[in-house]
Amino acid sequence: MGKGGMSHGETKDGEDENMAAWLLGVNTLKIQPFKLPSLGPQDVRVRMKAVGICGSDVHYLKTMRCAHFVVKEPMVIGHECAGIVEEVGSEVKSVVPGDRVALEPGISCWRCDLCKEGRYNLCPDMKFFATPPVHGSLANQVVHPADLCFKLPDDVSLEEGAMCEPLSVGVHACRRANTARAFGAPRIVIVDVDDYRLSVAKDLGADEIVKVSTNLQDVDQEVVLIHQAMGTGVDVTFDCAGFDKTMSTALSATRPGGKVCLVGMGHNEMTVPLTPAAAREVDVIGVFRYKNTWPLCIEFLRSGKIDVKPLITHRFGFSQKEVEEAFETSARGSTAIKVMFNL
Repeated sequence: MGKGGMSHGETKDGEDENMAAWLLGVNTLKIQPFKLPSLGPQDVRVRMKAVGICGSDVHYLKTMRCAHFVVKEPMVIGHECAGIVEEVGSEVKSVVPGDRVALEPGISCWRCDLCKEGRYNLCPDMKFFATPPVHGSLANQVVHPADLCFKLPDDVSLEEGAMCEPLSVGVHACRRANTARAFGAPRIVIVDVDDYRLSVAKDLGADEIVKVSTNLQDVDQEVVLIHQAMGTGVDVTFDCAGFDKTMSTALSATRPGGKVCLVGMGHNEMTVPLTPAAAREVDVIGVFRYKNTWPLCIEFLRSGKIDVKPLITHRFGFSQKEVEEAFETSARGSTAIKVMFNL
């Protein structure tokens, strides 16, 4: 089950029982005991303090699957997290008890060719929080490798530390495409179906915003609006949803010789105008998770170059009722962008 923990059982003498949010079936979450593995020499035990809800968590709750990952047995959910180190293994030197840390959730093998090439995010043996069959981090405590626990500066909160995970997806996508505001992009246009999310994007620095529909027949008209908002050709488009409509819009809006980064994984298969895009030599770039992003994300947060705090729109505690309400809120969308647990 990976470093996150094993199935529920007894606790060590004198310690409070470790509890976690278990996904037991479609729309069924329950807080139950979660037995931690023994602490290895290079591991740390971290008390979780902030855990965010990701779209993949909601997918698992609603369908018991996300892309080709299928939940076949009870699984602890959650992977966007930060907390406080409570115990360190005998060989750990990078952190000490009391340190506030953000956790990178994926443990790669470091032996395969992809890991040796530095593309460890593509490791076929990756053990990733809350990706079946590996348990996640929405728990009182988890055990994790010390080298995947990154110390937070005093002026970066634990909630911001948990936001390093979704921010890492964006950072990795921008590295793959070589663009975005923090990386020097001169003009950014945000496209969405929701007025509230567009207003937040505008407040956070988008140059222009464009509201679109979910109707595939509107793509051509909306591409005109996107071009008008950009004022020039679109060099790079990020599809952060991964649906027929969004990818069709991205491919159609991008200039000849430009790039489309597919970040979202809404649909496993899509029908899109790929041939016209190929005729314009539009490159399609896949993005999967991230690699070597936590130090840069933490520096972005520390320096104020990126502000994730306005994205945290809802907060909940860690009771059975609040866990259920938090996931309902996240699934409903509307004014919910990032739903955060404070443990």
